[in-house]
Amino acid sequence: MDQFISAFLKDSSEKNLQKLSVEFLPHYSSLISKAGGMLSPETLNCIQKALQEGKLTDMVSQIQKALAAAEDASLKIAVIGESGAGKSSFINALRGLSHEAEESAGVGVVETTMHRTPYQHPKYPQVTFWDLPGTGTPNFLPDTYLEKVGFADYDFFIIISSSRFSLNDALLAQKIKDVGKKFYFVRTKVDSDLYNEEKTKPTTFKKKRVLQKIRDYCLANLSDVGVSEPRIFLISNFDLADFDFPKLEETLLMELPGHKRHTFALLLPNISDASIEIKRRFLKEKIWLEALKSAAVSFIPLMPFVSGFDLPQQEQCLKDYRNYFGLDDESIKEIAEKLDTSVEDMRGRLKCLDFWSLVKDDSMPAKVMKGTESFYAVMGGPESSVIQGFKVYILCLRFLDTVADDAKHLLKMI
Repeated sequence: MDQFISAFLKDSSEKNLQKLSVEFLPHYSSLISKAGGMLSPETLNCIQKALQEGKLTDMVSQIQKALAAAEDASLKIAVIGESGAGKSSFINALRGLSHEAEESAGVGVVETTMHRTPYQHPKYPQVTFWDLPGTGTPNFLPDTYLEKVGFADYDFFIIISSSRFSLNDALLAQKIKDVGKKFYFVRTKVDSDLYNEEKTKPTTFKKKRVLQKIRDYCLANLSDVGVSEPRIFLISNFDLADFDFPKLEETLLMELPGHKRHTFALLLPNISDASIEIKRRFLKEKIWLEALKSAAVSFIPLMPFVSGFDLPQQEQCLKDYRNYFGLDDESIKEIAEKLDTSVEDMRGRLKCLDFWSLVKDDSMPAKVMKGTESFYAVMGGPESSVIQGFKVYILCLRFLDTVADDAKHLLKMI
């Protein structure tokens, strides 16, 4: 059990709450990933103040607002580049879609984006990728580009090239900076460059040296056209686990606001154990907040019956985790086809599909605890708080760990 929540459940007296208010910020900082958490500094201060003053209702309100903001956060990502740069492939990769999928962004050797085109994430409808035309065409000149594409709509911009970045890219980056938005340079098709280099120079080929040469070329190119200290990420749209994509993920997470950071973390594809752990860390933070909120609410008589973590909520919680990690029914079917195996065989390999095995406990202590839970739910007070906080934390963590471990197992199979 988490140390802070244990201390909260053990003693919720005024003196202990004041002590916990001092420990809240350091403990929260140790809980979240290095990319940050979902709570803003303002929310953290409000929660700390509520604890200090013993106002548990205020603390619950702040946590509930933060969780709702993270659940409902919209994210609009602008992807800019010339024809053939790999914009559509990049968007499809982040949406977890193949180029042949019906909802995928159009990929071709001719210009497929003549105007800005939105693509929703198939699992997270509040997340939209905007495929924007490259600058420099008669309809999209650098001086008027941002106004024409509605720059205020986007959370950040990704400027893509498969060769060299142009003067127009540099001018656009400066204008994006001037309006207070973030931008990132992404150099695509690095895998093709490495393949061609190895084919033409098989005896002298060195992967690290070629990658550094590409990076240096991009840096010099952007410096020459006026971009100071550009951040460049080398990626392959067909193998996201390689090269700089994990670094790009981490950078974007660190620079997004907390509630949007949570949304972005959930949509990241399971390309490595590290990416799965990022997701696990963000969801563990959410569990911690949910348990703290549940414990505080359960002081009030009868509240566990109104907002308690009952079986339908538990089942939905597990279903949500499966969806976050790409283990929903539709995804399992697609993976089975990819591995040329049956859906039944796939399901037999995954522990997270058996909800009842994760929640069922017919032991005598469990039956006694269930009766005790109902009794104290009516009465409220510290006993009810302990039971409900413990229940939410333990069950959600069990669901999360089971799903994340299954996702890692599946990744190895793929």
